[in-house]
Amino acid sequence: MLAASDFSKRDQALTPSPTLAVSKKAKEMAAAGVDVINLGMGEPDFQTPAAINQAAIAAIEADQTSFYTPVGGILPLRQAIADRASSYSLAPIQAKQVTVTTGAKLSLYVLMQALLDPGDVIVTAKPYWVSYAEQAALAGADFRAITPNNAAMKLTVADLEAMETPVKVLLLNNPTNPTGQVYSAAEISALLDWAKDHDTFVILDEIYGHLVYNGHTFTSGLSLQELTDSRLIIVDGVSKSYSMTGWRLGWTIADESVIAAMNKLLSHMTSNPTAVSQYAALAAVSGDQQVVADMRRQLEDRLNRTYDRLTKIPGLSVAVKPAGAFYLFFQVAPAVLAALGLDSSQAFASRLLEEAHVALPAGEGFGMPGYLRLSYAKDQAVIDAALDRIETFLAPASAAGQQ
Repeated sequence: MLAASDFSKRDQALTPSPTLAVSKKAKEMAAAGVDVINLGMGEPDFQTPAAINQAAIAAIEADQTSFYTPVGGILPLRQAIADRASSYSLAPIQAKQVTVTTGAKLSLYVLMQALLDPGDVIVTAKPYWVSYAEQAALAGADFRAITPNNAAMKLTVADLEAMETPVKVLLLNNPTNPTGQVYSAAEISALLDWAKDHDTFVILDEIYGHLVYNGHTFTSGLSLQELTDSRLIIVDGVSKSYSMTGWRLGWTIADESVIAAMNKLLSHMTSNPTAVSQYAALAAVSGDQQVVADMRRQLEDRLNRTYDRLTKIPGLSVAVKPAGAFYLFFQVAPAVLAALGLDSSQAFASRLLEEAHVALPAGEGFGMPGYLRLSYAKDQAVIDAALDRIETFLAPASAAGQQ
C-alpha cells in the first residue's frame, strides 16, 4: 500500500473539493440502494437544450471535431463569446481578448499560475467558492479571505483598506457562490477603482451572471472598465446558464497580454479545449437566448419557494435572501448543534446524510463554519422532500429548545 508520503507535498497539502466529496458519498449510498437526495452539487437539473446537442452532432458529422484546434479555441467561438459579451456589457470586446478553456475552473487555475508567485497575496470575500483557496495554494500564493462587515457578506473598499499588505490579485464571484448575493454596479466600480489605484489584478468570476432574480440587476465588470492595458479579468462559461456542466467549456476575457500568458500555459496542459464542446458552446452563445431566460424563471420560482420554506424551519436562518446563482447558504443555530450533540456544521452534514439521507456540503469548505449550502437547482418536489427530511431530522433539537 502506498503511503501519503509517497506523493508530492503539493498534493498532500490539498483538500479534495467538499462539494464533489459529498456528491461522491451520496452517489455511493444511492448505488447501495439508499434513497438519497443530493442537493450538494452546483449543477442545474435541466437537460442541455436540444439545439446545442444538435449543433455538436452536426459538427461531428461534418468532420470538424477529429483534430486539434488552436490552443485558445476556434476563432468562431472566440468571436461569438466576444460578441455576446459586447451585447450585454456594451463594451467593444474582440476575439483576441478571449481564450477558451476546459471549464471555467481551468480558467481560474491557469490565471492563478500566470499571475501569482509564491508569497503573493490574493484576496477574496468569505465565504468563498471551495476551489479558490486550493488553486491559490497550488500557485504558492498567500490566500486571504476577508469576512465582510455586512449581512450580505460582500467585500468593500473599506475591507481592503484595512489590509496593510500589497494585494496582487482581488478575486470576486458575482453573483456569489455560496451566498447568492449580487454586487451592484456601484460596489463593483468602487472595487475596480481601488484595484486600479493599487496596481491589483481583479478576477471577476461571472459564471452566474445571467442567473439573477426578483428584479435584481447584474452588472459585468466589462461595463465599467476597458480591457485594453487593464488588470480586469472576466471568467465565465456555459456550465450554469446553459445547463452544460458535463461539456466542460469556459473562457477568460482580458487584455491580450493576459490571454497570451494563459495560452502559453494552456499549450502545455490541454493543447486545446475538446473540439466537440467548442461547437456546442458556439451554438449556445450565438443561438437563441430564450433557453437561458426560461431556466432563469424556473430557478427564480425555486428560490422563492425554497427560501420561504427553509427559513420557517426552527434553528435555520439566511441572513439576506439570495439574488442570484442557485444556492441558499444557511446558518445552523449553535443551540441546535448542541441539542443534537454536534460540534460543527461538518458533523451536522455527516449525520444529515447518514440518518436523513440528504446530502449538503458544510460551510467549513467555504471558509465559514456553522453553515451549510443547499442547491435549489433541482425539481421543486425533490427540494420539498429534502426539506421535509431536514425538518424531521431537526425535530428532537426543536423539541429540546421548547422545553
